[in-house]
Amino acid sequence: MRSILIVIVFTCFSIFVSGQTYTAADNASSVKFMIKNFGVNVGGTFKGLQGKIHFSESDLTSCVFDVSVDANTVNTGINGRDNHLRKEEYFNIEKFPKISFVSKHLSATGKSGNYIITGNINIKGTVKEISFPFTATPQNDGFLFEGTFKLNRRDFKVGGSSLILSDNLIVSLSVIAKK
Repeated sequence: MRSILIVIVFTCFSIFVSGQTYTAADNASSVKFMIKNFGVNVGGTFKGLQGKIHFSESDLTSCVFDVSVDANTVNTGINGRDNHLRKEEYFNIEKFPKISFVSKHLSATGKSGNYIITGNINIKGTVKEISFPFTATPQNDGFLFEGTFKLNRRDFKVGGSSLILSDNLIVSLSVIAKK
């Protein structure tokens, strides 16, 4: 009986220490991008955020972010442009319906709630490792994760050889994750 009690206590402690698994809440989150087109900043968003986030401030080695957005939801506020971005030269949504990110490593920056995440982003079947800073702010039943990173569109064969479209874009994330 005593050994059963020890196993139960150890199991409960392990679950508590190892963190929680959260679900990305699409309706409360935002995935935005900004790129220069003809020298003018053009922005847009993606929706359809889904995935699981296992996060523990006390055990960063156990953390995993496995999330994606629906490439078909690209929205710049101009329907004609959005439809063009869905085609093969840009996001090729028929063949690659998701843009995904899976973390490989998290580290603390030394400032409470601030981290560096490293992982693989997959756009149009091309996988590249990226690292970027983010913050984790506790919410009622989860966390708000916010971060910004830069990508080179040509690394992912997005936009072809366009000379009027900047190679570099900025992605800003504000992800609400709930239990």
